[in-house]
Amino acid sequence: MRPRPTPLRHPEDRGSIALELAFVSPLLLALIFFSIQTGLWWYGRTVALQAAREGVTQLRLVPDSQSFDQIVPQVERNTEDFASVLGKESLVDPDAEADFDEDNGRVSMTVTGHVMTLVPGMDLQVTQQAFGEVERFEADR
Repeated sequence: MRPRPTPLRHPEDRGSIALELAFVSPLLLALIFFSIQTGLWWYGRTVALQAAREGVTQLRLVPDSQSFDQIVPQVERNTEDFASVLGKESLVDPDAEADFDEDNGRVSMTVTGHVMTLVPGMDLQVTQQAFGEVERFEADR
């Protein structure tokens, strides 16, 4: 004779799974939202860094501070446009700021923006900076 299988739940356990699910579901949803928000923040940070690198690439060809002063508004605008196109809604209101250190022959670009958030009222700001050496062209000897 075969032994009779025992039920997994007792009759007085009715509704216990629904109660357990009521406790676990908010935690699971919070984990999902946190993961998505982390991804959005990371992507916004990456967009800001790539835009700063793009700005530095344009600024590396500036030979002196006078040329830098003439070209910097256009390069900052190009950098902000690049961040807006690349980031779409993930990096909101990008702002680019260029700097030129003529003594050391270095340029830098700082891009700051706000990351799109899933939580109303939450403000996540990212700032990324890129540096580069100014290209020096010399005549052949």
